[in-house]
Amino acid sequence: MDKNILGKISITGKFICLTGLHIGSSKDNLEIGAIDASVVRDPVTREPYIPGSSIKGKLRALLEKAKAVELRIVGETNRRNIGTKNNSVFIHVCDDANNAVNCPICRIFGSTGQNGGKNFPSRLIVRDAYLTDESVRKLSDIDTGLLYTEWKFENAIDRITSSANPRQLERVPRGAEFTFEFVYNVEDTETLKDDIENIKLALRLLELDALGGHGSRGYGKVEVKIENIEIYDVEGIKAKKPKEAIQTIDEINEKVKLVFPNS
Repeated sequence: MDKNILGKISITGKFICLTGLHIGSSKDNLEIGAIDASVVRDPVTREPYIPGSSIKGKLRALLEKAKAVELRIVGETNRRNIGTKNNSVFIHVCDDANNAVNCPICRIFGSTGQNGGKNFPSRLIVRDAYLTDESVRKLSDIDTGLLYTEWKFENAIDRITSSANPRQLERVPRGAEFTFEFVYNVEDTETLKDDIENIKLALRLLELDALGGHGSRGYGKVEVKIENIEIYDVEGIKAKKPKEAIQTIDEINEKVKLVFPNS
């Protein structure tokens, strides 16, 4: 399936941590006395960051739940196991590009073809989110014994034997801010409005859910603060100048209509 680029929409802003945030690294420190679950860090600066894959995966999962009835997603129906046999992870993924272009989830977040089906690349690019300079300064001044983060001590108690299982988790303190950037590829004007509305829905759901791990225990509550939206057509991309620039997502469809009249 040929995919055209009619324009791009850049959405930038901040994730503001309202509670501590934990997004775990793939390789934890196993030294004696070390943290049981550490956060992912930039290997150069050692600053904690939020991987774009974590943000995108969470937004996709929330939108999938919101659209479950509409798309008849129940249990393993209309879902594929992207995990292993012993650790199943089922998500909704269209098996063919022709199906994906008509799917509100796969059209935005992409799908991988199966059984000979063609891939449908994501329309939405989600970049890694990094600490703001101000947050780096503030977190550097906090003496927690950890660089830019804090310890969180937790204890699981066996209800029968009363035996304890203490553990130490690392998390980014509340108040920290991360800059984010989303770039949406405008490939047709017929589905543009629906895609924008679904991205807005996913971001609002995120504020009512949790980003990262241990959300049911209070971690990961974030405020999504959109600071700038730039709407480019092809000529604007060439000139590196947006046709429209706004500061709130509430008026985005009105401005999109000015740049792409057929949307």
